[in-house]
Amino acid sequence: MILRSGLRMTLADQNSEIYAPKGDDILPRSGRNSALRDFLKSEAAGGILLMFAAALAMVVANSPLYEMYHHFLHEMKGPVLSAKLGPMTPHLWINDGLMAIFFLLVGLEIKREFVDGRLNSWDRRRLPVVAAAAGMAVPALIYLVIVKDFPALYNGWAIPAATDIAFAIGVLALLGPRAPTSLKLFLVTVAIVDDMGAVAIIALVYTAEINGAALLASAAILAIMYTMNRNGVLKLWPYLIFAGLLWYAVLMSGVHATIAGVLAAMVIPIVVTPTSPDAENSPLHRLEHAISPWSAFLIVPVFGFANAGVSLQGIGMDQIFAPLPLGIAAGLFFGKQIAIFASVWISVKTGFAGRLGGASWLQVYGVAMLCGIGFTMSLFIGALAFPGNELLIEEAKIGVLGGSVLSAVVGFCILRFAPQGRHLESLDEEEAEELLDVLPDAEAQKLKDAL
Repeated sequence: MILRSGLRMTLADQNSEIYAPKGDDILPRSGRNSALRDFLKSEAAGGILLMFAAALAMVVANSPLYEMYHHFLHEMKGPVLSAKLGPMTPHLWINDGLMAIFFLLVGLEIKREFVDGRLNSWDRRRLPVVAAAAGMAVPALIYLVIVKDFPALYNGWAIPAATDIAFAIGVLALLGPRAPTSLKLFLVTVAIVDDMGAVAIIALVYTAEINGAALLASAAILAIMYTMNRNGVLKLWPYLIFAGLLWYAVLMSGVHATIAGVLAAMVIPIVVTPTSPDAENSPLHRLEHAISPWSAFLIVPVFGFANAGVSLQGIGMDQIFAPLPLGIAAGLFFGKQIAIFASVWISVKTGFAGRLGGASWLQVYGVAMLCGIGFTMSLFIGALAFPGNELLIEEAKIGVLGGSVLSAVVGFCILRFAPQGRHLESLDEEEAEELLDVLPDAEAQKLKDAL
């Protein structure tokens, strides 16, 4: 069988020294794990840690510790880096500082997937692009329909448009082998495209005032980094120094500082090695491997703990079902599942894209449901949508938490009890090779044996 021989060759390649061309040079490669495999591992464990951090924040916010929690995050003052932000509180350092590193990782993942990964051709991009676009538009429309009589709430339309990849992958990890790896790959690619949309929204929609001089300085720093890239500079430390300067310039410009992370990622050099493990001399791959565990196990959980704490004291059904939290929760829960499942079903039925390997339609629906987990990015956008309005920010948190938890629970139950999809023997060679790239070694061996 062609597939079996192809898989044997793939496995043999992974156990030998691999070489990848870069221009006219041949660069030695080691058989280290791909960034995507490491990403799935770290995101799964990090997602579970994020759930714990969010739950802990809710417990603290509804206990006698709330005053200390709020005081530490919002009332401890540090230096003034920007007149717009004022003294830097721990909350600002987390949201504008640590999250810039998270956005740097997001940018690295986007660039890697588009240049050297699963989104490096239109054939691979079209399904996640269509699904992500629908999954952003429909929740936003549902939100706007619900808040149509409240113009002051219109600015929150993007809050339910985001998907939290760490939280969603964490839920899939709890399912073990009952969640086909093809679904994990689909979820990752949809979330990456979704992140692109969220970054664009933050940069274009939630920027009120612009400091022209700081913006010009940002462009100059970015041009220097691009020039280094074009001239073959592969050492990471110069890029990291200029990335720090870029962060400060963007912070002063009025554009949200986290955008600096994405911009810096776009000019970090990458050594392209299609179908092979990551190049050890690739700055992008090395930086991504270095940042990923810090993001998964520190930055995102700290952000979740600092932003998920909502005091429920005095909150009744009227507040829970107020237009803002209701619009966000409905957008996440109903909008995501309807848009993503319908777009996948239509794409497959019309021949626009192929069906996900090894997954039943009910499992695809379950993953579409998990895309309604908007946690990290939705909380982030919620704070940007209503700056200085603590009441609306708290209401937005209620909607994000409600819609995300409901999507997580229902999605988990669907996938837990859904019939399994196609047998592994029916995977084509490309699907099998993609699975081998991200499966742990033991599972990869099982796949080889099954085929």
